[in-house]
This record gives sequence, C-alpha cells and structure tokens, in this order.
Amino acid sequence: MNIHNLASRRKFVSQAFGGVGAAALGTLLQGYANADVQSQVSGKANKFGLPHFQPTAKRVIYLFMSGGPSHIDLFDYKPILEQKHGEELPPSVRGNQRLTGMTAKQKGFPVCGPIGQFAQHGECGAWISDLLPYTSKIADDIAIIRSMNTEAINHDPGITFINTGSQIPGQPSAGAWASYGLGSENQNMPAYVVLLSQGNGKNPGQPIFSRLWGSGFLPSNHQGVMLRSSGDPVLYLKDPDGITRENRRDQLDHLAALNRLKFQTSGDPEIETRISQYEMAFRMQAAAPEIADLSDEPESTFQLYGEDARQPGTYAFNCLMARRMAERDVRFVQLFHRGWDQHVSLQTHLRAQCLDTDQASAALITDLKNRGMLNDTLVIWGGEFGRTAYGQGKLGSGRDHHGRCFSMWMAGGGVRGGVSYGQTDEFAYNIAENGVHIRDLNATMLHCLGIDHERFTYRFQGLDQRLTGVEHAHVVSDILLDRSTPHG
Repeated sequence: MNIHNLASRRKFVSQAFGGVGAAALGTLLQGYANADVQSQVSGKANKFGLPHFQPTAKRVIYLFMSGGPSHIDLFDYKPILEQKHGEELPPSVRGNQRLTGMTAKQKGFPVCGPIGQFAQHGECGAWISDLLPYTSKIADDIAIIRSMNTEAINHDPGITFINTGSQIPGQPSAGAWASYGLGSENQNMPAYVVLLSQGNGKNPGQPIFSRLWGSGFLPSNHQGVMLRSSGDPVLYLKDPDGITRENRRDQLDHLAALNRLKFQTSGDPEIETRISQYEMAFRMQAAAPEIADLSDEPESTFQLYGEDARQPGTYAFNCLMARRMAERDVRFVQLFHRGWDQHVSLQTHLRAQCLDTDQASAALITDLKNRGMLNDTLVIWGGEFGRTAYGQGKLGSGRDHHGRCFSMWMAGGGVRGGVSYGQTDEFAYNIAENGVHIRDLNATMLHCLGIDHERFTYRFQGLDQRLTGVEHAHVVSDILLDRSTPHG
C-alpha cells in the first residue's frame, strides 16, 4: 500500500470523525462558552436559569486578609485568656486536634491573652478590640461570625479551600463561579477583578498565586483579572506607538474572522472565549484607566479612606477602587491583603496590619452606605483561618494557625447588621454553638446573589461540580434580613 495514500486516508478519517465530535462538543458546550450571559436583578432568569430566586446582592466585594487574622485579638473576647495569661492551656481544650509542625513539638502551650483592649460598640453591643477603632464605629452595619471553621491548618490548602471550595488546587474560584453563573452588567470590564496589596509591617506574608482567582474547569473568560498597582492597570493596555484605535479595531476584526474559521473546523469553545476576551480587552482600554483615575474624587473621600488612598497599591487605594468598580457594576471584586501571619512579634505586626486596613475597610462600608449601594453590595472580610489561644515562640511572642474556629464579618447585600453569630468555648479554641464552615460561607454568599448552591453545578470529569463541594453546606439564614432559604 502506498504510504502517501495511507496517510491521506488516515487524515480523512481523522478529520471526518474529529469534525463530527467537535461539532457535537461545540453544541454541548456552546452555552458554557458564552461570555455575554446577563443576570437580571429583577429576578428574571438568564439562559442558565439564574438567579434561582430574587437576589439581595447585585455584586460582591471580598476583602481577603491573607495569613489568618487573630480572632482572639480582634473579635472574640474571652476574659479568661487575660486571667490565665502565661498558664498552660488545658489539654482537654486542645484534645487530639492536629497542630502545625511549628508548634506540634513545642514543650508548652501557654495561654496568650489579647494584645489589645476589648469594649462593646454600637447599639448591638458587639465586642471589638481597640486595634480596630474604625471597624468599631460600623458595628451596627456588620454581622460578625465568630464560629467560622475549616479543616485546613496550613496556608496554601487553607487559602485554596476558602477561595475555591477545595484544598486541591485547580478548582474554580468563588469569583469565577459568580462570573460564570451571572455574567457581567458592565460590558467594558471583566465580571471578576482582583487587587493585591502588602502590609507595611516587616512581615511579608504568604505568597499569593493567580490560581486563587482562576477559572479552573470553567471557561477561561471567567477567571479574575488582576489590576496592577503601578503603571497601566493591566499589562499592554495601551496600544503600541503608531497604532490608532481604528488600526486596533481593524486588527481585531481580522483576527476574529480567522478564529471563527478555526472554530468551524475544530469546534473548540475556547476559541469563542478567546474572541470575547480580545473584545473585552479592547473595551477595557478605555474603561480601566478611567476607573483608576481618582482626579474626580473630592477631598472628603481621602479624609474618609485615609491618605494612603492616594497611593496606588495600598489597601486603602484598593478599597476605593473596589467602590468605584461597584459603582460601575463589576460583579465580583476581591482584594487580597498579605501580612496577617503573625508567628512572631504579634504586638508589632498585628498592630501594623490593623493600621493598614481598619480605616479603609470601615470607610468602604460607610461610603457604600452613604451612596445607597450597601443594600445591594455584599461585603465579606476575613482570612483562611484564625490563630491559637496559646502563644508561639519565646515568651509567646506570636500565635500559630488555628482552623478550629475563627472570626469573619459580612455586611450589606441582604445581611443583617449588628449581629454577632456563633460562639466559641471560653478559650476561643473550639466551637461551642452555631458552627459555620467555610462551605456555609460560600453557600450564603451565593444565596445573597440569588443562587441555590445545590443547584448551581458544572459537569466535569463525570461529576456535577459545585463551589460548595459534595459535602453538606447550609445557608446561614440567621444573619440574613430575609431568613427564608427559597429554592426557586
């Protein structure tokens, strides 16, 4: 047999069956690759049947404190920790729980009292540390959850778990799920935007990986887009010298035509995604610089957020950016602030982190409220876990990781303000009442967006994948204005 005939026959069969398979796959995944899915705040379902019910939040701003803020020093007041400071933590409290390698072989586990002073604030009487004087002023606007918990005890699995619903890397992030299900109401900006900042203290914090805002197995147009802290907000945002907008438009039109020809032969849905992303980038060239230009902000804005808000790359600047993007209906904005991992020098580093973040976090809530936007903007504050009641290092100068219980707060978007939910034991070491797993947090966030987490799935590797995983998760209805949990 002529080898050339054999090659031609093989090529024909391959293309024939490949074309049929690609066409079937393209038809099957056509809906998944559509980057223009629109949510209807009126409650009218989009092509995915979302929202399942009337949402209370149009958008989410997630203030992620990377490293694990100490609940003991900030939100979970336990007088016995002050009384027994320096004494051994009772073994009955620790039980047989896993400890990290940093303290597992520690000779003793001395109780370490809070470094600040606690007082009750607002009409609700919430206990908050004096390390957070600005947050204390918004006590009646936030719901503090003191019974958060996770299985993870180290940073990478912990931060991956809370952001993606799995300790194993590669799953879609919460923001990607929101983008996939609800799409964007601003056609000139991505549905999911990420901003990074670093604490001013000497503690650099754990590394942040782009997979934390990745799309995983979802179409790639739903991954988060990170805006930079200096220069152009996005790399290559400006066209090269000599290229006009008309030139660029013509280039994209020709490139799109070529990509569509390729799609007709391969049926790969990612090609359509690529076309839509090129179009988004073109529109962002005008939209992103306008959002980052603070020249239209009055002086009162910087008095509210603090002087750091003038400096790109700071947490305060990013909080202000989050408000500006919320005004423009960006669906999901996530701020990652590093530096909360205080194994040593707790007094110095924790105070520095609070100084970096406290005023701006509270300002964001106040600003949204003053603009009438807090009602439909869900704000979440917290990290991947908390810190131990016992000290780490010489004279207990720091605290180790603690996932058994920790504190987070939520505000706006259907959340009741002035609420303190959940209880820990007298040492703030174990959950005593109304535990809230991080899966429950994600279920509650989706609920506020009008999504039933059990019905919000994506078929991958033979399973109906969910942000909340296959384990049981429930909506924390007690912290919501509408305590019902409708299912369509």
